[in-house]
Amino acid sequence: MFHDRLGCSTISFRHLPLGQALRTIGELGFAEIDLGALPGVCDHVPFVLDAAAVDEVAEVVAGSGLRVRSVNGDIGDLNRPADAARREHLERLLELTASVGAEALVLPCGALSHTPVRDLDADLDLVAAHLEWASEAARAAGLALWTESLHVHRLCPDLSRATRLTARLAPEIGIVMDFSHIVASGADPVQFVRLFGPRIAHVHLRDAVPGNINLSIGAGAADFGAGFAALAESGYRGHFSLELETRDITDAERPGAAARAARLLSPRIR
Repeated sequence: MFHDRLGCSTISFRHLPLGQALRTIGELGFAEIDLGALPGVCDHVPFVLDAAAVDEVAEVVAGSGLRVRSVNGDIGDLNRPADAARREHLERLLELTASVGAEALVLPCGALSHTPVRDLDADLDLVAAHLEWASEAARAAGLALWTESLHVHRLCPDLSRATRLTARLAPEIGIVMDFSHIVASGADPVQFVRLFGPRIAHVHLRDAVPGNINLSIGAGAADFGAGFAALAESGYRGHFSLELETRDITDAERPGAAARAARLLSPRIR
């Protein structure tokens, strides 16, 4: 029913238990998901992630019949020094990513604060070092490591900081483009593609206006047509995922909103 490169993040149905969220996504006609593993945002993957939890989540996902593009996770503030707990959490997330058959683990661009822990250059250096460390661990597990390099609530909330972080990253670390964070930061998705096109590995879809990332597709100012065209012109052949962490509809309206978004955006994927 929908374009085969268009999936749906379980974050879109974060109010439901994982099994029910997966059933809803499948019943809507999606064949692919991103698995949300973000503490405080989506609890579909336990933050205390031991071997039993990895097995349990993997079993639920396998039973859904849906393929998994990525696991969207968090291992703590990457602009703070690592500890044993962070290293163990990364190992478990990579085990989960492999167990569900995903291509990549996605990690953020720093803490949930715009203010550096030390100074901006030092913090960006540390984030890049941690992402490189995570990328090496992912590569050893046969996986990719991607990062959402522009996130309006984190250390890199705009194009300037996203550019400075990306310049520090090894080329094998993919960039996740999120339309809502770009628009909410006051930037243009086409400009983002022009800056980072060859490095873009995955695309998150949600609408926004400056200062607000939580709008349904069509309710904000994101120019998806122009952004999709720019991606195609840049040679992008990756996938797209509806990440409808919206606050302008009720939970009961979410399935209908996801289906409408997929019908609207599918024809624009080139």
